[in-house]
Amino acid sequence: MTEYRRAIDGRIFALFYVIPFPENVSMVAPKDLQFNNLINDLIKEKFLTVTDAQKYYQAAQKEEVSLINYLVTNNIVNSTLIASKISMEFGVPFFDLDAIDLRHVPRDLVSSALMKKHHIIPLHVRGMTLFVAISDPLSFQGFDEIKFHSHLNPEPICVEEPKLVNAIEKLLEIANLVMSDLLDSDLDNLNMGGQIDATDIGPTSDLYDAPIVRFVNKILLDAIKTGASDIHLEPYEKIFRIRYRADGMLYQVAAPPISIANRIVSRIKVMSRMDIAERRVPQDGRIKMILSKSRAIDFRVNTCPTLFGEKVVLRILDPASAQLGIEKLGFELDQQKLFLDAIHKPYGMVLVTGPTGSGKTVSLYTGLNILNTPERNISTAEDPVEITVEGINQVNVHPKAGLTFASALRSFLRQDPDVIMVGEIRDLETAEIAIKAAQTGHLVLSTLHTNDAPQTLNRLMQMGIPAFNIVSAINLIVAQRLTRRLCEACKTLTYYPDDFLLKSGFKADELGTLKLFKAVGCDLCTHGFKGRVAIYQVMTLSEKMRSLILQGGNAMQLSEQAAAEGINDLRASGLNKVRLGMTSLEEIDRITIEN
Repeated sequence: MTEYRRAIDGRIFALFYVIPFPENVSMVAPKDLQFNNLINDLIKEKFLTVTDAQKYYQAAQKEEVSLINYLVTNNIVNSTLIASKISMEFGVPFFDLDAIDLRHVPRDLVSSALMKKHHIIPLHVRGMTLFVAISDPLSFQGFDEIKFHSHLNPEPICVEEPKLVNAIEKLLEIANLVMSDLLDSDLDNLNMGGQIDATDIGPTSDLYDAPIVRFVNKILLDAIKTGASDIHLEPYEKIFRIRYRADGMLYQVAAPPISIANRIVSRIKVMSRMDIAERRVPQDGRIKMILSKSRAIDFRVNTCPTLFGEKVVLRILDPASAQLGIEKLGFELDQQKLFLDAIHKPYGMVLVTGPTGSGKTVSLYTGLNILNTPERNISTAEDPVEITVEGINQVNVHPKAGLTFASALRSFLRQDPDVIMVGEIRDLETAEIAIKAAQTGHLVLSTLHTNDAPQTLNRLMQMGIPAFNIVSAINLIVAQRLTRRLCEACKTLTYYPDDFLLKSGFKADELGTLKLFKAVGCDLCTHGFKGRVAIYQVMTLSEKMRSLILQGGNAMQLSEQAAAEGINDLRASGLNKVRLGMTSLEEIDRITIEN
C-alpha cells in the first residue's frame, strides 16, 4: 500500500512517495542481501544482465565506491529508476530535490564536513525528526554521527544521485560564502560613510583585514540587491548564521566559520562608530553606504549581547522606498482619494496604525513627499529617523538627553510649522500636544500600534484624551498591513470549493467568475512571491461615528458602524487584492483574521 504525505510548513512542496517500511527489515541489514535484491530486480526487468552486473560490481570495488554510485555516475542505469527502486525495496520515501529551495533547508544542523563525508543534505525538521536526503542507503552508516551533531533523530529520504551531488555543491558554495566571490574590486572601494578613519585603529588590526572587509561589504550589497529590509548576524555555540528578511520573511544566506564571528561583528561596530571594546550592553549605530553620486543607503545598526556573542541586526533604510508614489502603495481608488484629501487639509490629524514592519513609515513619508514644497514648513520627530528627505526638518528624539516626542513637539510649535509628523504617539503627554496642534491650525501626521482603525479611537480614549477632542482633531485613520505579492512569472490558477470561498469572505454571486492564483516558485522569486503590497482600512469620521465616540462607544460598536458605512476592513481589502491576482488567499489568511 502507498500513501502520500505533504510537508506542512511550506518549505517542501513536492509529495513524498512512501512505501511502508517492513517491520522485520533493518535499515542496516547485511549489505550483500540488500545488494542482491536490488540488482536482481534490475536484471529481472532487463536493465542489466548478470554478466554486466558482475563486471560493474568489480569496477565499483576498484574505484572504492558503491555499485549504485557507479551505475548512476557512469549513466549505466537511470538515476530516477535507481532511486525509485531503492524507495520500494527499503520503504524509504522518494523525493525530487528539484522541488525544494536549497537556500532554506536547515543546513546549520549539519556541518559542511558531515555533508561531504556522508554524501547527504538535511531537508526538513519536523518535531525531533531531521529528514536527510541520501542516494545510497545500502552503504550508509552515518546516522549516529548526524544524530550526535544535530541532536535530532535522522530519517532517510531517497533522492537521485546526480541531483544530490549538485545540491551538495550548491550548499557548500553558500556555506563557503566567506571565501568565495570576495575578489570583486568594487568591494574594496565602497564608500562607507559611517566608517572611522584608519588612524583611529592600528593598520594591522583584524578589523581592516581585506577578506573581512570585502565579506561585510558583500553582505550589505547583496542585501540591497535582493531587496532585504533587515540583516541578522547571529552567533551560536558552534555556528554563525547570517539571515536576510525579504518580503517580511527571514532566510538564511550564509554560515561563516564561528572562528571569524567576532571579527565580522567588530568590523560592523567600527563602521557604525560603536565602542568595539564594550560587549556587555546593547549599542546603536548607523552606517551610510554611498552607492553613487545620486544614491546612498543608510543602515540602522543594533547590537545585543547573547549567550555566545553579540547578535547584530541592521535595518536597511533606503530613501527610494519613500518615493514610490501614491499609486504604488496599494490604495484602492476611493481610499487613495480619502488619503489625499486628508493630507491636503490645512489642519487636523491623520493617524496610520499597524504593527511594527507594516509599512507605516513609508505611507507617511509618501504623504510628506507630496506636501514637501518650498511653501510649507515641515518638521518630524522620530525614534530614530529612518528616511532622510531634503526639505524636511527631521529630529531624532533622545529621551536620555531630555529630547522626547513631547519636548520636540513643543519646540516645533514655536517654529511656525505647517506640517508636523510624530513618529509614534506613545503616551498621554505626546497625544495631548499632538491633538492641540491639530486643533490650532497645524496638520499632524502620526502612528499608533493598534490592530485596526476603530480600535485607534478607543486607544486614544484609554490614554485619557477626551472624546470631544478626538472628534474635533482627527481627519482620517489608516490601518495597514503588508502582504507578499505573487510572482507574475510563475503564479498559477488554483481551485477552491465554493463553501470554502464563502467562508473566506467572498460573495455567492462572484463564485463562478473568480480567478484565484497560488504561489509556485521560480528562479525570479522567493517561494512564489516577489515584493510586497499594502492592504488598507481607511476610515473618516462621519457624523454618526462622531456621535458614537461622544457617547463612549467601544471598538466593536465603532467597527459595526464603519461596516455599515461601507468602509472595508483589512480582510475585505485583502480579498480585493486576491481578486486582482496580486496575492494569494493563503497569504491574506496569514496576515488577517477572518471575521
